[in-house]
Amino acid sequence: MLLFFTFRTALILALKTEYPLMTPISESMEPTLKVGDLLVIQGGLNPEDINAEPNTGDIIVFRKPGNPDELVVHRAINKTERNGRYYFITKGDNNARPDNWEVPEDYIIGKVVWVIPMLGYIKIYFGTPIGMSVGIMLIAALLILEALPSKKDKEPSKNEPEDDASKGGGNS
Repeated sequence: MLLFFTFRTALILALKTEYPLMTPISESMEPTLKVGDLLVIQGGLNPEDINAEPNTGDIIVFRKPGNPDELVVHRAINKTERNGRYYFITKGDNNARPDNWEVPEDYIIGKVVWVIPMLGYIKIYFGTPIGMSVGIMLIAALLILEALPSKKDKEPSKNEPEDDASKGGGNS
């Protein structure tokens, strides 16, 4: 458990985002991204550095305008600057039209820098109530197994030298 939190904290610090790993939950980015892919997200971006062009723009993760608790993974296809602030038009690669909102720069979480196919299914599974229960049971089982004394703790090692008294011979 400690290893998991250490790994997650290291990812958050290295990738400069609270959401360093994500998984697409819809088919809106197919064929580029598939449900079940694990996405590595780089945060801490300057909006000027985000490429926003149809078909080749950066794939960004952002808070959905109108529902900022929901995160969306779509391609940046256009950006404009108004009053010193950038706004992005986004589109899912599998969608016919651009999204019906503008994404302000402060809604951007980061951009996709790496895709690991199929590994996201693990994240999806452990995000379900059954998956969480299984995960908790696995962690509990590992902690119990770790706490149990092992055979190695009970048996003397064969490589340890015997002391002189146990050999039956002494200096005469």
